[in-house]
Amino acid sequence: MPSKPPDQSPLNFDVDDAQIAPVPVRFGDSTPISVSELNRRARNLIEAKFDLLWVSGELSNVIRAASGHWYFVLKDDASQVRCVMFRNRAAALGFKPDNGMQVDVRALPSLYEARGEFQLGVEGMRRAGLGALYEAFERLKAKLGGEGLFDETRKQVLPAFPRAIGIVTSLQAAALQDVLTTLRRRAPMIAVVLYPTPVQGTNAAEEIAKAIDIARHRREVDVLIVCRGGGSIEDLWSFNAEVVARSIARFQNDTSIPVVSGVGHETDFTICDFVADQRAPTPTAAAEMISPDIEQLRTDVQSVRATLVRVLRRRLDNAYQRVDHAQRRLVSPQERLNRERDRLAWTAASLRRAAVASVGRAIFETTLLKQRMSAQRPDLARNQSALAQRRSWLTQAMQRALVTRRANILGFTQALQLLAPDRVLERGYSIVEYNGVILRDSAAVRVGDTIAVRLARGHVDAEVRVIPLASPEL
Repeated sequence: MPSKPPDQSPLNFDVDDAQIAPVPVRFGDSTPISVSELNRRARNLIEAKFDLLWVSGELSNVIRAASGHWYFVLKDDASQVRCVMFRNRAAALGFKPDNGMQVDVRALPSLYEARGEFQLGVEGMRRAGLGALYEAFERLKAKLGGEGLFDETRKQVLPAFPRAIGIVTSLQAAALQDVLTTLRRRAPMIAVVLYPTPVQGTNAAEEIAKAIDIARHRREVDVLIVCRGGGSIEDLWSFNAEVVARSIARFQNDTSIPVVSGVGHETDFTICDFVADQRAPTPTAAAEMISPDIEQLRTDVQSVRATLVRVLRRRLDNAYQRVDHAQRRLVSPQERLNRERDRLAWTAASLRRAAVASVGRAIFETTLLKQRMSAQRPDLARNQSALAQRRSWLTQAMQRALVTRRANILGFTQALQLLAPDRVLERGYSIVEYNGVILRDSAAVRVGDTIAVRLARGHVDAEVRVIPLASPEL
């Protein structure tokens, strides 16, 4: 029994929902509306209450109109509903709808206003049971992807010029003939090794895995193609099996040989495509992907050959030209010796002339220097007389300066002695101190204080008895 599609939403529509009216009707209002207006309101109400949903049933009364639209009835044991699938949606179907076929349709409930008929506008269709296969496909894809089997870091680069190509497919498969024809046309020099296996049926997945394991143990090819022709999802399901995916992963890990998946048509995707190092949209494309085009190779070789010929000719022409120039410069050994002898004689004469000129120049410069030295020679006798005279003048000047300085010092000494405190004390004056400080004001002491009086010879201590009033300044 087919499982419920994952995106099928439950239908929640009851009587309360139908009570919403676009225009309120009052009791007793007798204003009628047209049938078109009624159907329009009903269509708007239905489309507002329903989203896209999956509906399962059996096809009946399938009609394909000249316009490309499909009209049919979807029914079950108790009910039926009319359906329409417009041309742009029908063109994307991978199969032809037929009466009695069990399908799941993704549709939008609506109302055909012209006839007032409830119908489904079908956006997509699949055979019943494909939802479960799709869920199984997604689960396995997520599992293997989580293990890193799809990582780009595992992907290997395809060889540019493989020596041998392995093919895992059925001997009766049309895909095999397509691959062989393509390889024979593009690269007939490449060896082909076939690993035959059923590609459809009950045990096809296990047989495919065994064929890949055989190729892994033999390691006799440079690249491996796993392929089959197009078909329904059920036909291609063997290539969605986990055992096939893991056999490809083991092959990659153990041999480091790249694997190309060419399963189905361009719109078909399998687990095998994700594990393989490279996916090809078709088996023929896989053969073209891994084989060099011999015609293109011939063209490339001819282009390289022409380039090499041009380069070699250019180099030969340059070499010939250099030989011609060298030949024009080539002279006989005797002529070469004569040239060198003449060059040597000329060099010797130049050296002699240069030596004579250098000696004459040196003699002239020596004579000139002697004359300059004679002119600059000092008169020692005259200089000694002048020096003695200057020494006498200097001695006399120093003696006069010394007498003058001594007289000045004596005068300063006498002036200082007259101003010295001891001389003042000799004249009968004294110095009064209080607490080590010279007393200048009587207000600085009080009666009973002891003061020190320094005289010309010695000192005395005295006690203040009377403090006279400040006398006017003299």
